[in-house]
Amino acid sequence: MLSAALEQLLLPAECALCHALLGARDALHLTCAVCRQRFRVVRPPWCERCGQPEPHFGPCRLCADWPAALRTARSAVWLVDGAQHAVHALKYGGLPRIADELALAMAALRPHTDAMAALVPIPLAPQRLRTRGYNQSEVLARALARKWRIPVLPELLIRTRETPTQTALTPGTRLANVAGAFATRKPGAGVLTPSWQPGVNQPWTTLVLVDDVFTTGATLAEAARALEQAGAQSIHGVTFARAAIPDFT
Repeated sequence: MLSAALEQLLLPAECALCHALLGARDALHLTCAVCRQRFRVVRPPWCERCGQPEPHFGPCRLCADWPAALRTARSAVWLVDGAQHAVHALKYGGLPRIADELALAMAALRPHTDAMAALVPIPLAPQRLRTRGYNQSEVLARALARKWRIPVLPELLIRTRETPTQTALTPGTRLANVAGAFATRKPGAGVLTPSWQPGVNQPWTTLVLVDDVFTTGATLAEAARALEQAGAQSIHGVTFARAAIPDFT
């Protein structure tokens, strides 16, 4: 709280995206109302499972190989214009507090379930975490947790190895890039054996994976696979933005 207050004092009173001066109603924001309203919302029709908003004839190829426990994935906005700048500010611009703006856009993505739910951020590899100073997915999950009033489990998942950035990879190589890159653990302990018993040794029957951007869903699917192998049966994924899948043909 102290660091956020100090940051508020040191930052100029302008929008982090368009640099327009912020009015009184936006005093607690890093972005102006105009930029927030310009985010392009992801809308149906879409695949009921992965949320890819394209017409489908037959089974969806994007989520066909996902682990069974990963029930749905949804994104709030398209990764274009101001949303792209917002993600860049969160990941590379040293503005973790902008996660509050992103979580505001994600608030409506809460899965429809009456079960006990908890948020699980996609973990960073240790070296990248040291370089960045924070995990943008965890910051985003904590901002979302304040809106949904559910807990965050930041230490449930770990990265087992460094993976090259996914940005320039094809859908097939994205899957190979993150294969086996995640495992589950208890806080302060080693990797778990498959012993997840919702409602017995774990109070959360639904887990919600949180990440900043969805492109092909490879990262969410592999993280969900690790949770499923540990016994989780109901997993959902939410991201702030969804990138258009490049045409690699």
